Amino acid sequence: MPDGKRLKPQHAPRAPHENQAFMQSTPARPIRILAEYIHPLAQLKKEGIGDTIVMFGSARIESHETAATRYTRLKMEKLGNMSKAKLKQHHVALRHAKSALEMSRYYEEARQLSHRLTTWALSLGPKPRRFVVCSGGGPGIMEAANRGAYEAGGKSIGLSIELPHEQFANPYISQELSFNFHYFFMRKLWFAQIAKALIVFPGGFGTMDELWEMMTLSQTGKMPKHTLILIYGRKYWNDVLNLRAMVRWGTIDQSEFDQLQFADNVDEAFEVIRAGLEKYHMEVDPFLQAY
Repeated sequence: MPDGKRLKPQHAPRAPHENQAFMQSTPARPIRILAEYIHPLAQLKKEGIGDTIVMFGSARIESHETAATRYTRLKMEKLGNMSKAKLKQHHVALRHAKSALEMSRYYEEARQLSHRLTTWALSLGPKPRRFVVCSGGGPGIMEAANRGAYEAGGKSIGLSIELPHEQFANPYISQELSFNFHYFFMRKLWFAQIAKALIVFPGGFGTMDELWEMMTLSQTGKMPKHTLILIYGRKYWNDVLNLRAMVRWGTIDQSEFDQLQFADNVDEAFEVIRAGLEKYHMEVDPFLQAY
């Protein structure tokens, strides 16, 4: 030793994967990305998931009970002592509540459809679990999808995402199949990776983003062949999107448009999805079984 003194032994540093500062750093980003792939893969395999039916839709659509309660309360509210400004606010709130009540049909229909699909899927046996309902994990249509599966006695998947505002996974997701992602692209990968059908209920930017992603993957052959895409609610979607105009303008061709299917009620949607799955997807995808 330069000064003739012995140095005391040091505690060994933590292993890199136990070092939170390192794991949250930019250099460790590839490790975090890989974790968002490996953890769901391991858990899905452990739970014997064979494939999924993905259900998308607005987080803002409420159950009929919730929407009806608010509409009734506003409608019965006494207006006599209100100022003009408060009266105007009340009329706006009542109009929004009425719209929410009308839209609540989609929550209830998503719930019913998920229940019927899960009941049918359970009849196929548990090893592996076939056509498990998968949602984005949040409220609205996502909650309705998980709720219907729960009420049918089946398991369901929730793929939640970390957002700047506070968000909770809905209570109907099977606890062992509830995942939380930081990266949108890894979440989208797990929506697409083992899906055999996609059902799209009315929704906003997020729903459209997911729909375009799936349609693009299907168009370019990056999804399994004959993956079903069903648009639910013609009245809403025809008002929001003019997909046929894309055929007319030549930006997609008729065969690409024909890959989309449409339904306006639970019976119609169930029959379309069941028939498509029975025709094209009764053989188990080897992906999860290969690991």
